[in-house]
Amino acid sequence: MTSGDRPLLSVRAEARQLVAPDYAIVDGLIEHTAQSKVEAVRSATDSLDRLTAGLAALGAVPFDEAAGRRPLTWSAYSSATREELYHDKETMRMERTGQVTATVTLRVTVRDLDRLDGLSGVLAAAPGLNVHGTTWHVDWDNPAWPRVRAAAIDAAIGKARDYAAALGATLRHVEHIADAGLLDGDTAPRHTIHGLAFAAASGREGQPGSPVLTPVPQELIATIEARFRTTDVSLPSA
Repeated sequence: MTSGDRPLLSVRAEARQLVAPDYAIVDGLIEHTAQSKVEAVRSATDSLDRLTAGLAALGAVPFDEAAGRRPLTWSAYSSATREELYHDKETMRMERTGQVTATVTLRVTVRDLDRLDGLSGVLAAAPGLNVHGTTWHVDWDNPAWPRVRAAAIDAAIGKARDYAAALGATLRHVEHIADAGLLDGDTAPRHTIHGLAFAAASGREGQPGSPVLTPVPQELIATIEARFRTTDVSLPSA
């Protein structure tokens, strides 16, 4: 427990705080099946055009490097086609149906949470769109972060004082304050400071694939490690 001329106490502490989310990410997939590849791609493209027109009416812009923290952005970042297959129970093999499915993967990011109701309506009206999930997030520079980190330091000081008092000593000064895992190298658990993102359920009664866009409070967790020097400790003899 000693290092140098004074005892050294090492502790780990954390603090938590619930805050409102800064933004939501909605992930979905436009999917259309038709008799030919051309027809399937055309249907998927038409659905995407209809959806993006509805998003534009809400003030949405395409996501790119200049978008920054705009109130509402969208990105259709992947498209594909595949032959439709089915499982033949007689041959026990996958067989072609003769149809083709075209898909477009979509992501919508909303920072202006007052637009959630309008966004939900646009997504519900989009033909062929299935929403896979909605996640809620807190920015790295949210004003609550300094408070929760300060609370973690206060918790570490209180914990170290408890240990020092049990030894009949008092704290002298701080040696180190660090994110969890940094003081002891790679062998320590990686409990870094982070925010938890909770997923809201997708689907609404009578509207399959329509997201439930109700903001979910986010729990910020600051976990730190600290080392303190104490006054001398006199242990009783055996």
